[in-house]
Amino acid sequence: MAAAFDDETGRPLLEVEELQIELMAEAGVVRAVDGVSFHIRRGETVTIIGESGSGKSTTAMGILRLLPPELAVLSGTARFQGVDVIADPRAVREVRGRSVSLIPQDPMTALSPVHTIGQQLREAVRLRDPRMSKADAAARAAELLARVHIPDPRAQLRRYPHQLSGGMLQRVLIAIALAGSPVLLVADEPTSALDVTVQAGILDLLLEVQENTGIGILMITHDIGVARLVSDRIHVMKDGRFVESGEAEQIVDDPRDPYTKKLLTAVPRLGPWDEDGGPPHAPEPRADSVALEEVR
Repeated sequence: MAAAFDDETGRPLLEVEELQIELMAEAGVVRAVDGVSFHIRRGETVTIIGESGSGKSTTAMGILRLLPPELAVLSGTARFQGVDVIADPRAVREVRGRSVSLIPQDPMTALSPVHTIGQQLREAVRLRDPRMSKADAAARAAELLARVHIPDPRAQLRRYPHQLSGGMLQRVLIAIALAGSPVLLVADEPTSALDVTVQAGILDLLLEVQENTGIGILMITHDIGVARLVSDRIHVMKDGRFVESGEAEQIVDDPRDPYTKKLLTAVPRLGPWDEDGGPPHAPEPRADSVALEEVR
């Protein structure tokens, strides 16, 4: 496998060029991703934003080779540290869970309900080093939970997923993703199932991990507020294509594509209030998770 990211060569952690993904559906072939290109360097967060069905999660699952091979046809290139997993699908087995890790969207479906947090975290730890003893794996699991700010980590290892809150479970997923000491995280809507206050804590945690380790992050989201907060660069996706790409500040402050402008207008804003404390006008647009579904 390729060596870790080399500052001298300047090679990105991930290079995607002209990626196309066609899905076999009952109605025929659907081109879900149509020729997208982007890259991620060490310490960067690159965000793909768009409404449901735009192709953003399909892009992430495609480059990780997590789409069913009998239903998805991929072309183009996706290089993890120089290794093209499109040309050689077997190569992804050496990087997935090690050099690159996925943070899934919903912890209640991503975690096994019949295994403890400790069992699932120890399995992820031993994926990196199968020869690690059970005691060392348990110690490493507790260390990872502490790293994501879960209190009393050794006690939490004995718990089952249903015994923890949604925010705590999302932190567990981040701990599992970090178990292999990856250089790149793919975060697929990591805050969409959480309330706003918990979302902020999870985003702060991801930024803290990035600051401490220099890890790269590919963020998938429908929430322009999340993209604005964490991104270095943003790619706006619609119907499988990037309609606008640029630095986060430019995309948010000076959008050029009409679709991007519609995404920004879907963000709720506080309006004026009268002296009696009631809103004098009709309510502002609904929150991103609802309003973005209506952007066309």
